[in-house]
Amino acid sequence: MASRSTAGSALGRYILVRFLLIIPTVFILVTTVFALMRATGDPITAALGGKLPPDQLQQLIHAAGYDRPILVQYWEYLTNIFSGDFGTTISDNRPVTEVLTTYGAATLELACYAVLVALVLGVPFGMVSGYFRDRLPDAVLRILAILAYATPVFFAGLILKLVFSVWLGWFPVAGRVSTDGEIAMQLAGADSGFMLIDAFKTGDPAVVLDVLSHAALPAIALGLLTAGVFLRLVRTNMIGTLGTGYIDAARSRGVKEGRLVRKHAWRPALIPIITVAGMQVAMLLVGAVLTETTFEWRGLGFQLSEYLQARDFVAVQGIVVLMAVVVAVTNFLVDVIAALIDPRVRY
Repeated sequence: MASRSTAGSALGRYILVRFLLIIPTVFILVTTVFALMRATGDPITAALGGKLPPDQLQQLIHAAGYDRPILVQYWEYLTNIFSGDFGTTISDNRPVTEVLTTYGAATLELACYAVLVALVLGVPFGMVSGYFRDRLPDAVLRILAILAYATPVFFAGLILKLVFSVWLGWFPVAGRVSTDGEIAMQLAGADSGFMLIDAFKTGDPAVVLDVLSHAALPAIALGLLTAGVFLRLVRTNMIGTLGTGYIDAARSRGVKEGRLVRKHAWRPALIPIITVAGMQVAMLLVGAVLTETTFEWRGLGFQLSEYLQARDFVAVQGIVVLMAVVVAVTNFLVDVIAALIDPRVRY
């Protein structure tokens, strides 16, 4: 009873500490983003400098408060963020929160597809690679994993588009849904921002297939990056698990190799994936910028590239801060899940 209470208190302390660490992490990230965005001057001059007369430019700078001391601007920026105000974009005069809510669902949907691709490819092939250690299947899969991890996302996307869209014509070249599918969703009143959910709301299997066909290539291009990491992790831990005493004992009792892998060896090999998953979220968000641009998938990554070209640093600042918060919160959730699965993490 005492040991159970001790374990519970250790878990509680661990979760509390990890949660409190989110605050300084986000604070440092927000401060860094603010400093980088101000390193080249005020956002209005960066976006509109040379496009307006100097007197009009100065009026806009004064109205936005960018001519005040930098510490005053920083304090106002922090207070606005904590009140949910990320400012207004300079290039299209939209609240940044509107941009985040409008395009955030698209990026989240693409990230979910990519994680699914990474798990479907990385985990089974990692198990096969670990089981056939130092044999031909292992060598082939390890080379493929290195290629998947090392290939730039935009290059993988371009190759996929060229082969499966242009040459073979199996998948759409770009976008999230066809015009007909978009009209069907509008008629059904489906506007959640998640195309697959909206497609199911129409009740038309053709619309669902349309959405999935548009998502296939972007998901594969982005998911391959993480699939390579998962494959190598699962392989390494599969090899370690297959060499443990309880696996040898199961073999001595005549348990078949297939059952050994499916029932006994694969679960311990998945624990590192949960631990590394938080770091992969950051990679997925970075990769989403290139993937969305390549496939014209109108999410936060696509908008971020558009605002960077327009030098709209207010919008860039808001999107980057949101991504930083998502990464910090995801890392916290992953740490909690890892602690629940493996008690050793708590101490």
